[in-house]
Amino acid sequence: MTRTPEERVCPGDPVGVTRISIRPSMSSPEIASLSWGQMKVQGSRTTYKDCKVWPGGSRAWDWRETGTEHSPGVQPADVEEVAKKGVQTLVIGRGMSEALKVPPSTVEYLEKQGIHVRALQTEQAVKEYNALAAQGVRVGGVFHSTC
Repeated sequence: MTRTPEERVCPGDPVGVTRISIRPSMSSPEIASLSWGQMKVQGSRTTYKDCKVWPGGSRAWDWRETGTEHSPGVQPADVEEVAKKGVQTLVIGRGMSEALKVPPSTVEYLEKQGIHVRALQTEQAVKEYNALAAQGVRVGGVFHSTC
């Protein structure tokens, strides 16, 4: 597990002494379950229809926030929040029947950020995401759980 140092000065320590504690970095939560129109993410009590996940968190993906529709599909604005969480790979679940498009502009936006992109049918996307998370990859995802 990757660890990051955290520096702190404790009362009573001699001047100039800094203690460094090592704490685990946040990992990407597992997608615990997926069925038509429902997703559960480890560590969240919420059942999502569509969701965004990143190391240390998840939330509902509300398409109305960016005006997303199946076509033209996932916009850079839809993935920006997850990209800013320091992910190495972003997995996009295109729906159970792959009705959700991923335009080149979104892939280009992520690649310019140095983020590897995988756009897959949602069941396959969840498998890919969970496998990467289990390997300790800083993976994020945006998943559509219906069409």
